[in-house]
Amino acid sequence: MRIEIVAVGTELLLGQIADTNSAWLGDRLASAGVTSHFHQAVGDNHERITLAFRTALARSDGIIVCGGLGPTQDDITREAIADVMGVELVRDQSIVDLITEFFGSRGRTMSANNLRQADVPVGATLIPQVMGTAPGLICPLGHKVIYAVPGVPHEMAEMFDRGILPDLRERMAEAGEEAVIVSRVLRTWGASESGLAEALQGRIDVLDADDDDADGVPAGSVTLAFLASGIEGIKVRITARAATLAEGTALLDREEKAVREAIEIQLGDIVFGIDDESMEVAVAAELRARGITLGVAESLTGGLIASRLVNVPGASAWFRGGVVAYHEQVKFDLLGVPVGPVVSEAAAVAMAEGVCRATGSDVGLGITGVAGPEDQEGVAPGSVFVGLALPGVATLTSELHLPGDRERVRQYGAISALDLLRRALIELEF
Repeated sequence: MRIEIVAVGTELLLGQIADTNSAWLGDRLASAGVTSHFHQAVGDNHERITLAFRTALARSDGIIVCGGLGPTQDDITREAIADVMGVELVRDQSIVDLITEFFGSRGRTMSANNLRQADVPVGATLIPQVMGTAPGLICPLGHKVIYAVPGVPHEMAEMFDRGILPDLRERMAEAGEEAVIVSRVLRTWGASESGLAEALQGRIDVLDADDDDADGVPAGSVTLAFLASGIEGIKVRITARAATLAEGTALLDREEKAVREAIEIQLGDIVFGIDDESMEVAVAAELRARGITLGVAESLTGGLIASRLVNVPGASAWFRGGVVAYHEQVKFDLLGVPVGPVVSEAAAVAMAEGVCRATGSDVGLGITGVAGPEDQEGVAPGSVFVGLALPGVATLTSELHLPGDRERVRQYGAISALDLLRRALIELEF
């Protein structure tokens, strides 16, 4: 089934608001096995909105419309849908009562224009509103359909899951398209998108083959996609289509093993997590498995690393604390960094060892460098030094050269340091 997303709102065209709804819907539709070849954005103009709807219906089986269901005069999605359907708008008293109760329960006066949200195209089915005032709509046009939801992201997402997705699945079942679509994301750090694609090209060729591969995976049932995620690295999404959840999960397990092997052979241990598992979650798992604690000493990252670490539930069991030693005197006085250059591997080593003493931790991570935009101590922006004090071994150091502006260097520095720590912990005999 082919669904087109149409985002309504002049503010989207002007760049005043980012269209996050279409991205969210695209991901959810793909996960449900629904094809979405086109996304449109259109301003608050009746003629252009109806043209967008008719264009979408000509090439797709249905539309999901986001926005234009509010109470103001420029909210004209309802009118445009009624025009395309060739029907009238009728005021639904049940919606009037709900909107009136909504305002009354909050001690607010309801403006008369709020009643426009109770206007429904003849033949449409309501998706009741549970968070605001504008209901969603399911509007059939022969064997095709228009879904309309508010542009407020949390209202849109709730209505999609509760009202649109079940209706879509029912239509797909009637058309004989019902299947289970499952996906799994492998999160990586330290390789480029092109590097990952090259490492997995052999696997992609196997999955694209006309016949079943050597592992017995039916052709076309498993696909790979690469998702560049900025400061969180590159993600490899594995998607499987099967008749049952058990069969889909088995395909994911098999393909994950093959993908991991291919990546490790060519790029090393760059996979750090699955789905929503962040780098700090991976570090926490390694620390917990060894029963050891961590302290961090940060300079250019200014507390970013500590902030990421405490996002992990139960962090107090393995994270002792951190020192943000931004000024050189703090490095000298609190961490025992020798007086002299503070943007160096030697300073990072002293910071890592010093934070172990200051926090009583088993492992210390120290990071210093130049975020920019100017050189410091003759060191160029983007230069970052990391020290890792580990039990039973000499303190490790690493010099990084990171791209981007000041903020990106700081963010890249934080996750890069955590990745170095993760890798060191995996190798640690403890």
